Amino acid sequence: MMKALFTLFIATAWLTPSLAYAQASHHSVVHDTKTLPSEILGGERNYAIYLPPSYQTSQRSYPVLYLLHGGGDDQTGWVQFGEVQHIADKAIANGTATPMVIVMPDANTGRRGYFNDIRGGWNYEDFFFKEFIPYIEKNYRVKSDKRYRAVAGLSMGGGGSFMYALHHPEVFSSACPLSASTGPLNLDDAKRRYNRPRRNEPDVKVEPVADEKIDEYLQQHSALKLVENLPADDIKSVRWYIDCGDDDFLYEGNSLVHIAMRKREIPHEYRVRDGGHRWSYWRSALPTVLSFVSESFHQN
Repeated sequence: MMKALFTLFIATAWLTPSLAYAQASHHSVVHDTKTLPSEILGGERNYAIYLPPSYQTSQRSYPVLYLLHGGGDDQTGWVQFGEVQHIADKAIANGTATPMVIVMPDANTGRRGYFNDIRGGWNYEDFFFKEFIPYIEKNYRVKSDKRYRAVAGLSMGGGGSFMYALHHPEVFSSACPLSASTGPLNLDDAKRRYNRPRRNEPDVKVEPVADEKIDEYLQQHSALKLVENLPADDIKSVRWYIDCGDDDFLYEGNSLVHIAMRKREIPHEYRVRDGGHRWSYWRSALPTVLSFVSESFHQN
């Protein structure tokens, strides 16, 4: 009897590390202090990445969601406050989302924002498309077809989601702006915005930008102007999910974009739910976002 128990103990001890490894290898992984070099921005750039369960043990390639943070956060925002790992794990486990890689860049270091600066010298959008996406596709097993690439984000990142998918509809199959900053609504609004001191350099004198240049920039960085003026077929090539709370201070721009899309018969989902500009709202939106982009990944 003792010999049999000893044999069982040895067998269990031998198997336990393997079992623990197998269980651990089927857990998702989040890294939130990754970096890559950027010639365009002149230095190292931070990013966070969510790797789904089975990524470590499979050889398959995954669809990818670029998930953009809001103003004042960085690449850790969706990890720390958005609970992206917990929410994505749950959605994948219950079958409402397909396994995907989720990439969260930092747009809050050096300058804040996802666009090329109106004065030049800080071309973040160029970095995103010319350096960041190619770097992710080279270093991680993600699919590189439009069908398997999506973008989403909140507030400032919602604005980035609008701009990136409108500027590059050939890149993304779906876009999900949440509580989005949709850009200036008119030229006067744009002049106030682009001639004010920078947030992180309040004492640096900002040279005024000519009205003509501001108007040209406005046409390319207002979601409303782009929806009104771009070829409808380009906009229709992206599946849209737009969500903004009924108490959100950014409701006007999102409402106007929705109306402009309706007028041009551009298919989109538009949601106004109870809530304001806060993390509880965006956490509650994320499961639907993951389900929506998964439908795009699976479309025929």
